[in-house]
Amino acid sequence: MMERKLRYGMIGGGPGAFIGGVHRAAVRLNDEAELVAGCFSYIEEERQQAGRELCIDPDRNYTTFEEMAEAEGKREDKIDWVDIVTPNRFHYPAAKLFLEQGISVVCEKPLCFTVEEGEDLKKTAKEHGCLFCVTYTYTGHVMARQARAMVQKGQIGDIRMVMAEYPQDWLLDSLETITEDNKPWRADPKLSGRGACVADLGTHIENWVNYVTGLKIDKLCCNLDVFGKGGVLDNNVEVMVKFKGGATGMYWTSQVAIGFDNALKIRIFGEKGTIEFVQEENNYLRVSMRHEPPKIYSRGCGYLEEEAKKYVRVPCGHPEGLTEAFANIYKDFCAALRDKIDGKEVDEASYGYPTIDMGIEGVEFSNKCVDSSEAGCAWVTMEK
Repeated sequence: MMERKLRYGMIGGGPGAFIGGVHRAAVRLNDEAELVAGCFSYIEEERQQAGRELCIDPDRNYTTFEEMAEAEGKREDKIDWVDIVTPNRFHYPAAKLFLEQGISVVCEKPLCFTVEEGEDLKKTAKEHGCLFCVTYTYTGHVMARQARAMVQKGQIGDIRMVMAEYPQDWLLDSLETITEDNKPWRADPKLSGRGACVADLGTHIENWVNYVTGLKIDKLCCNLDVFGKGGVLDNNVEVMVKFKGGATGMYWTSQVAIGFDNALKIRIFGEKGTIEFVQEENNYLRVSMRHEPPKIYSRGCGYLEEEAKKYVRVPCGHPEGLTEAFANIYKDFCAALRDKIDGKEVDEASYGYPTIDMGIEGVEFSNKCVDSSEAGCAWVTMEK
């Protein structure tokens, strides 16, 4: 029985910010928590506007995340967690401050800039008894959970190959106008880190494959392209991977592929069968077993694995999408928070949401891709 709703705050997500609104809508879907505090923008007019629109107490509409962490940490009714939905540069310092105040964290990906920063956040979370979720969205889809259950139960056998692509074309129109003084924050190494496309899109592939199959990358070989006159960071990426245990894979991501919106597609080839997930058709999962005709699994149907059915929100034929995927991640995270508040032992990996360990692996993946490309597309070994 819930005695109260959970309380959360948000850093970033002010007027005009797409992803903050998605996070808030996802939390509302579960009706388990309420937004009570925030540092929505460093621009005063935007901060005030966000506070009014979101009905935030003026005393909890903070000017900086530093001020917010200190003030919330002292309150008897402090937030149970903070959502960090800022450009990458602020992920580490903001998460660090809130963890030190005993406040759990939900953070957008990539987790931070370096593996060392990630390990420090993990250590700080453990020292202060905090939980940590990294919002790799596409693990929240029902059919991602279905694919994971099928792989874990050995239904397609040992994995042999993974082929994945994630093309977009959103950066095309700005290619010829980007300069050092006028570029999206994702193309600015001071805000984005060493990689752009590889950190933004490539880590989604790395995480989804890891989440669904359990495969860990042993080594990789990567080429990063920078198309356009004023590009600073990569906007097209090709990666060959070799997994521990012998499986292989090929990943391609791009922000300049004409005709593609958000086309994440992953195929997992096993010794007995193949699973294919297409994000833009995420209510379905294509499964091909050896010597059998292909099958299309539909989200919401009774034949799904129990591990997937518990995340179904509406009957089959009524599409679910991005917000529901986020909401499923929050459902798992809030369940862990409830158990923690009740004094139970919490093993974060068992709840289903992407953990800080997955966030650290994503940071290492993107940095190793940059290392490989800078070394002339040399094979480099993952350390974790």
